[in-house]
Amino acid sequence: MKTIRVTTAEAIVRWLIAQRTTVDGADVPLFPGVFAIFGHGNVTCLGHALEQAREELPTWRGQNEQGMALAAAAYAKAMRRRQIMVATSSIGPGATNMVTAAGVAMANRLPLLLLSGDTFTSRTPDPVLQQVERFDEPSASVNDAFRPVVRYWNRITRPQQLLHSLPEALAVMLDPGSCGPVFLGLPQDVQSEAFEFPAGFFEPVVRSMPRPRPDRAEVDAAVRLLNTARRPLIVSGGGVHYSLAEEELAAFSSAHRVPIVETVAGKSCVLWDHPCYAGPIGVTGVDGANRLAAEADVVLAIGTRLQVFTTGSWTVFDEGVRIIGCNAARYDAGKHNSIPLVGDARECLAELDNGLRDWQAPDTWLEASQREAAREEAERQARTRPGVNGVLPTYAQVVGAVDRLATPDDYALTAAGGLPGELNTNWRSHGVATFDCEYGYSCMGYELSGAWGARMARPHGDVFTFVGDGSYLMMNSDLYSSVLTGHKVIAIVCDNGGYAVIDRLQRAQGGVSFNNMLAHAVRVDFVAHAASLGCDSERVKTIAELESALGRARAATRTTVIVIETDPDAWTEGGAFWEVGVPETSELEAVQAAREAMVAGKRKQRSGW
Repeated sequence: MKTIRVTTAEAIVRWLIAQRTTVDGADVPLFPGVFAIFGHGNVTCLGHALEQAREELPTWRGQNEQGMALAAAAYAKAMRRRQIMVATSSIGPGATNMVTAAGVAMANRLPLLLLSGDTFTSRTPDPVLQQVERFDEPSASVNDAFRPVVRYWNRITRPQQLLHSLPEALAVMLDPGSCGPVFLGLPQDVQSEAFEFPAGFFEPVVRSMPRPRPDRAEVDAAVRLLNTARRPLIVSGGGVHYSLAEEELAAFSSAHRVPIVETVAGKSCVLWDHPCYAGPIGVTGVDGANRLAAEADVVLAIGTRLQVFTTGSWTVFDEGVRIIGCNAARYDAGKHNSIPLVGDARECLAELDNGLRDWQAPDTWLEASQREAAREEAERQARTRPGVNGVLPTYAQVVGAVDRLATPDDYALTAAGGLPGELNTNWRSHGVATFDCEYGYSCMGYELSGAWGARMARPHGDVFTFVGDGSYLMMNSDLYSSVLTGHKVIAIVCDNGGYAVIDRLQRAQGGVSFNNMLAHAVRVDFVAHAASLGCDSERVKTIAELESALGRARAATRTTVIVIETDPDAWTEGGAFWEVGVPETSELEAVQAAREAMVAGKRKQRSGW
């Protein structure tokens, strides 16, 4: 057997380069690049190997390890999991900075390869710089913190372990049911060790994500149930995107005349003007979609993990509704006593379509859905219409301005705070798979780092990222990364003086405004700050000025930041109940009233049995 003697670090890089995949008919790298900040745990070995391979495996330097890994997650989402980015750090704080990003990838079921330096297996130099010692467990390091937020965790203690660990890690990232982040810890001495690796280990291999077919008995059960439905409803989730099943979903709903509502992750599975589209469901959804959900007798939930904002804390569905859980992950398919249909979304839709034959939902049901959709569109237009000059614009008006100018190639992105609800209800999907709201982990800071990663994945159109002043202050250094690397994004900063949406929640549940708003503090000059990071930047006051600025931003050649002050108290009302913790006892009458309202809302929760 022919062998190649290389170090552990070089073997990893060579193996990454050998992995190929097919995207839109073209043979491309499965791992198109590495995000890296070098330190003493990864610079001398892994860093050297990456430098030697920089033409085949580009290395991108971010400004914070969390931001780099967030950019990698956003890249995977924009590519609909067809390509996987790598993020590497030194030991200690560089590694733990990536734990939050691992949580984002875990919650959103996104592939991400994390490579972190580690302490020495020999333990001779212990304690090394940045090492946190466990007196009771000397083999532990801070890298053990990744265990709860990755699908696969392994510390490489011998070079030959790569022969098993790398394929195992890849299998997890490519499996549609278990897809998520993986972590490999790389002790410094092991990175440097050489081994005679089989030459075949580094031969190019074209990989693909498998498409598991559903069990025949599960298909038959789902078909029988749908055949009895008088008011069926499709809930479209992010799994539709990851399956590349958007076209099949649109065709299935049209053929069988079934209304579609979407989750936050499933937004842009179908276009806003599709005749079966009825809007977003749940807490950040619209009343029309939630009314349909309340009346539905059978729900086909496709590629959704049915999280709390989708189900309105399990109040949007009637107690008697039957749910078909169509999902590649059996864990998700059976939630809340759903009838499981385990398999790839595209394959499941094909099987259901074949089994249903000419079956269609009653015309009256789709007509009711279309009336709801028309009513919601009229209300959306009213919410997003520019207001009176001199009055602070609302989030809805800002979103509406960008939406009116958007093209099918543009990509909208946001994450935490009040903007997810505003975009979910007020942004129209002009193109398929053109929307990313990170609301699985709701990670502040994703807005700017994620936009950088999304821009890398999307060469056409513009990437618009909507970010509040709070998220901007929490994590903004990847604006510089986007300038440094030439990946232009357009960031709209909505400055409402603090954590306004959390302040709203605080006051709505009987509390008083506390520790959220910065109205009496010194306001940040976001325009000057963005300019200092190399961005084009400007401040606008009105929606008309915003629309003009968007034209200039499109024409610009580098990242542009547009800052607009927005109303901290004007919100698009949520469409469903949301259970949060409210004190059971309190001296404040407002808290007592909020507790009573919360208890009343909980009475509407579906038991699932």
